[in-house]
Amino acid sequence: VCQKEQVAADASDCYLTFHRLTLHLQGDKEPGWLKQLFTDFISFTLKLVLKGEVCNEINFLAQMLAGFVHELADNFVQDEDIKIDLSLASVPLIKANYLESHHKGLVLYKNFSDALGDSVFSPSLLSEARMLYFWVSEHLLSSLASAAFLDQRLVATIAGEKLQALFEVEDTAVQQKAVQMIFQGASYNESVAKVWSLAHPQISVQPEGTVVKSLVAAEVNIFPAGEEPLMVLYMEKEITVTVRAAYAENKLILHPLDSRTEFKVFKCAADPSGNDPSIRNFLQTMISLVGIPEVISRIEPALTSMMNSKGLHLFEIRNPEIITRKGYLIVQLDFGFPNHLLLDFLKKKI
Repeated sequence: VCQKEQVAADASDCYLTFHRLTLHLQGDKEPGWLKQLFTDFISFTLKLVLKGEVCNEINFLAQMLAGFVHELADNFVQDEDIKIDLSLASVPLIKANYLESHHKGLVLYKNFSDALGDSVFSPSLLSEARMLYFWVSEHLLSSLASAAFLDQRLVATIAGEKLQALFEVEDTAVQQKAVQMIFQGASYNESVAKVWSLAHPQISVQPEGTVVKSLVAAEVNIFPAGEEPLMVLYMEKEITVTVRAAYAENKLILHPLDSRTEFKVFKCAADPSGNDPSIRNFLQTMISLVGIPEVISRIEPALTSMMNSKGLHLFEIRNPEIITRKGYLIVQLDFGFPNHLLLDFLKKKI
């Protein structure tokens, strides 16, 4: 049933039958008609009492389970100042073998709130082979990306061995020359690269995967001992990446399928005129082969850790699959229920 903008369980229409219930007085298995009338009356009364008590307990437990699921869901879609409104967008559809509910999915972040958009999803696209299905619109994903941008989470700093691995993607004379020109002889331990998003990332969902388009800035500074920091490289680029997502062994896996990079701004201290194409060509290769996978390798554990902090790793997720369609994605899975979480919830309620 729909109750306070949430899906609630109602087992009040409970039907209970007894296969066999026979009472005997002091072991008398062949009572007279008066004793038989008395025991029949007691049996009938006992059946009514048991039915009422059992049905009340079933209804009570069903409502507690529904509350437990909502409590988990509300906590799962909230991380610090970023929240999602999961209240119902329409009356849930309750069938004999499944329940379907549509939720608002409004992203809330401080003074930011997105608008409610219509979903292009059609429930007929689902089978009934799995226990649980979620369908998520690209509008919700874009809103979450915008909230992450406003919360300054789309920033990465790279130094030391990580920075060296980025710039030494190819052991060639061209690569060595470009690196020497960019860092001007400074070591990687004296250098720091910062990468951040300049605008809200745009996310669209297509059959081939989730397409992320973002305007990104990258800056490399060197810190010579006893001298002022020097910016040796600054660039702004529009990057479009198609990503496939999967979930296995309690980890989120993001696999980039293809990427496109277009430079918008390019400044290099070693080439102020910008006439030397070798540096830009090298950076183009570095971004495609190493830069994008490096950023994704940082996003994977961050999102996995965030989901596990909400208790996802405690569930037994079976055969998870993430399917992308135009305008939305579907997550379908079977799962095992964590009994200790339910027991902790029941203890708090009792």
